[in-house]
Amino acid sequence: VQVVESGGGLVQAGGSLRLSCAASVSTFSTFHMAWFRQAPGDDREAVAAIHRNGTTVYDDSVKGRFTASQDNAKNTLYLQMNSLKLEDTGMYTCAAGPGAVSDWWPFLESFYDYWGQGTQVTVSS
Repeated sequence: VQVVESGGGLVQAGGSLRLSCAASVSTFSTFHMAWFRQAPGDDREAVAAIHRNGTTVYDDSVKGRFTASQDNAKNTLYLQMNSLKLEDTGMYTCAAGPGAVSDWWPFLESFYDYWGQGTQVTVSS
């Protein structure tokens, strides 16, 4: 499974961006998906995750501002980011995890088997 992110860029604080993550698999709907980000000097952190049943969870820092969604017909995961803040700057990476398992660890990096290369988001003042 390959996942490729796109949509990053430079945006002013308060602006919006939509990230996309295209997966090279026809069984996309059977995977659990997530968005992570890593700022320079910081550890990677989970931003949002979607269970294969559609349940979505968010880190507190982005609740009410970010919306994760997926289009199974296009094998694509999205992250709509509104009201962007300087602290949202970082490399955003999508990840795919095994949908067949009974347990879901949405914010645990080791839960996910497939990772993209990331797309850079830079928020300026």
